[in-house]
Amino acid sequence: MIDYIKGNLVAVEPAYLVVEANGIGFQIYCANPYRFINDLNREVVVPTHHYVREDSQRLFGFTTRTERLLFEKLLNVSGIGPKGALAILASGEPEDIIHAIEQEDEALLVRFPGVGKKTARQIILDLKGKLDDMAPMLEPAAGADKQQKNPQLEDALEALRALGYVEKELKKVEKQLKAETLETDEYIRRALALMLKRP
Repeated sequence: MIDYIKGNLVAVEPAYLVVEANGIGFQIYCANPYRFINDLNREVVVPTHHYVREDSQRLFGFTTRTERLLFEKLLNVSGIGPKGALAILASGEPEDIIHAIEQEDEALLVRFPGVGKKTARQIILDLKGKLDDMAPMLEPAAGADKQQKNPQLEDALEALRALGYVEKELKKVEKQLKAETLETDEYIRRALALMLKRP
């Protein structure tokens, strides 16, 4: 198993990172690649999961080992593959996801992309009571304010800051962006379009 990749972050794409290590460019799929945007062209250490099947191999990367462990737990759920697990991680913080599972909060789980009532029940059935080993790695369960956050929008705003846009410019479009439900790269394109329209 490849535990982590340490190298120079040479590209951040909508679905993956490219990290160059020892002359090899590793394509690493992530829940939110834009969380790494501030480390572009710098050395990074990315915890990874090497997913191997007969017809394919992929590296999945994470911001923390906690996120990776939850990804691996989700892979044990019947009906959830890597794509589904990444979509869940992209839409919520690990502590919120775990709290929802332990509290059997189907209403929260079905908000995640690709998770219907049947899948939410399966997640609870397969994982409730089996996440105790993650407790020391997590912060206390989030309150209402945190649950209202939009990780995709936050990542998009962070990426725009890294590109040189100042807070004053971002504040002008943030309210309009909050009214929309988009992926991180779509938020970035939308924000750029809105800022170009403004005098």
